[in-house]
Amino acid sequence: MDGRDLKTVLENVKTPPPGENARKRAVNLALAEFERTQREKEKNFKGSGIASRLTGMTAQKRRDPMKKKYVYGGLATAMVVVLAATVSFQQLLENPKGGFTAELTKVDLSVAGTPADENVSASYRLRMAEADVTRVEEALRTGQSALPTPMPQKEMAANTAGRSATEMPQNFVATAPSVVMDDTVLQPGYQDIGRDQFENFEENPVKVVREEPVSTFSVDVDTASYAFVRRQINNGVLPQKDAVRIEEMINYFDYDYPLPETKEEPFKPTVTVVPSPWAEGRKLVHIGIKGYDIAPDEKPKSNLVFLLDVSGSMNAPDKLPLLKNSFKLLLETLGPDDTVAIVTYAGNAGTVLEPTKASEKAKIMSALENLNAGGATAGAEGIRQAYGLAKSSFDKDAVNRVILATDGDFNVGITNREELKDFVERERMSGIFLSVLGFGQGNLNDHMMQTLAQNGNGVAAYIDTLSEARKVLVEEASSTLFPIAKDVKIQVEFNPATVAEYRLIGYETRALNREDFNNDAVDAGDIGAGHTVTAIYEITPVGGPRTMDETRYAQAEEHKADTDFGDEYGFLKIRYKNPDSDTSKLITTPIPAKEFSPQRNERSATQWRNTTWSTAVAGFGQILKGGKYTGDFSYDDVIELAQSAKGDDPFGYRAEFINLVRLAKSAAAMEKNAP
Repeated sequence: MDGRDLKTVLENVKTPPPGENARKRAVNLALAEFERTQREKEKNFKGSGIASRLTGMTAQKRRDPMKKKYVYGGLATAMVVVLAATVSFQQLLENPKGGFTAELTKVDLSVAGTPADENVSASYRLRMAEADVTRVEEALRTGQSALPTPMPQKEMAANTAGRSATEMPQNFVATAPSVVMDDTVLQPGYQDIGRDQFENFEENPVKVVREEPVSTFSVDVDTASYAFVRRQINNGVLPQKDAVRIEEMINYFDYDYPLPETKEEPFKPTVTVVPSPWAEGRKLVHIGIKGYDIAPDEKPKSNLVFLLDVSGSMNAPDKLPLLKNSFKLLLETLGPDDTVAIVTYAGNAGTVLEPTKASEKAKIMSALENLNAGGATAGAEGIRQAYGLAKSSFDKDAVNRVILATDGDFNVGITNREELKDFVERERMSGIFLSVLGFGQGNLNDHMMQTLAQNGNGVAAYIDTLSEARKVLVEEASSTLFPIAKDVKIQVEFNPATVAEYRLIGYETRALNREDFNNDAVDAGDIGAGHTVTAIYEITPVGGPRTMDETRYAQAEEHKADTDFGDEYGFLKIRYKNPDSDTSKLITTPIPAKEFSPQRNERSATQWRNTTWSTAVAGFGQILKGGKYTGDFSYDDVIELAQSAKGDDPFGYRAEFINLVRLAKSAAAMEKNAP
């Protein structure tokens, strides 16, 4: 009997639907087969057992690289068994060569949410079948339906005509782990589009000094915004405006501010006043802080808990695989007595590695290597377990920190930001800090990550490349892991006799009320060892070009500089706490009413480069947000400023910035000319 005869017989056979127990047994068997085939991938997947029987692939066919077939094993097997009610053996035999291949087009998977339309490529539909296994597993655990809502055929046709699989609408673009067959690879990865979430905020407005002389905000040493903006521009797309947090772009770069002399006063402010390059007659007030750096032999031990998202949305090359390699880099910076634990979460959360000495590197590496993505995202439960594990191994003489690595897409359990914020706020009182590393794009929940990091006394960074992981976790390991000051607040009181208006550039999401400055119960940002922080105000001196007209009755008041403070633009106050204290300390310094004049010495030249470079980055960020206050200041002006202040660039970050501005200039032109 040949294939055609068998097909004729099967056409007249009514196949009863499998029972629930049969389904479960089939899924367990298929998933076991998948685990076995994964272990044998390096041996080119010999394909015995269920996989070879259902795909019909012989060893000779698998070795033939000229076939260029896309073949998948255990996951596809599981999907075939579970969907037996809709995918008959007759349909499997439609391809006389056997197996699931790129030519297979007649398998109807619309019941699983995959549009059965000729416009959808076979390879895309096959990948959807693999992705559905995650839903089936979750359904068997929870008793819920495994099938997503199908997309209506008309809507599907309108959205998929002429598109490749990677261009499909976001509600049905997903792929599964790759299986390598000779030189043929089914590309891995979960891909989502247009679901990145950022906190919405308006740029800081211009304020009149006589009406509101005091400005208060929390410091911010996060760098997530710059890394995300860079990725978008490198992809040829200008970032959404809410993704641009100018202070994080400025603080992405290191500045050579003077170091404090002792750790008793952990930082020393540097204030510089220069003309504004985008508004004639106005000035920029730069406030720079560099934290006390800890010598290697002074660094405390680290008690770290890695809280790793291994949900289905992390199944992409720039997510879980990059996450694993990033944490391997971090391990290289730890001392032998530091401890590491690993908690993972997907549909549920669990401890993968109990607290383990960093000297047992092979054991930790093995735990990382064995992680796989799949399931929903129960982030809240993972956070609870991670804090519990950190408490169980708490060391009062060490840095106790949870490091959360995720795309932020929590969708199981507590998903409300305010509830999670309250939980993290309560837990930080125990002395355990939380830092957040973001991965991936398309469904990045930056807003969630920022909320957790800001309220967990930690930093938020975005890892888009292994190079960025090295910067954050190796080059800046001290500032990432070892806090030297917490709840750091800045308050500037401007002198109405010398300043008419002011505007804080950035820090919109870090604004504080005036009364919060002296209230030690109000949380604020933290500074790590050796970290730098820069803040920039644009001011209009009295008599300069005002943004707003002066009120009628204020004009009648005689403006005279106070004899005691006429040489000051304002007064700077910095309030902070030591990491192990709940009582704040105060640092103050006046802001001189004179412009910086570079002298013929290295310190002066360094101060000029610091100020000019941060101005260039601030200008770029404002242009990306729409250029509301920068007038005719252009990308070319940013490039000119940046090139003049590039200076030493050992890691190439400043050269990369200049190239990024050039790319943004090109992207802006394309956007303008788009239909």
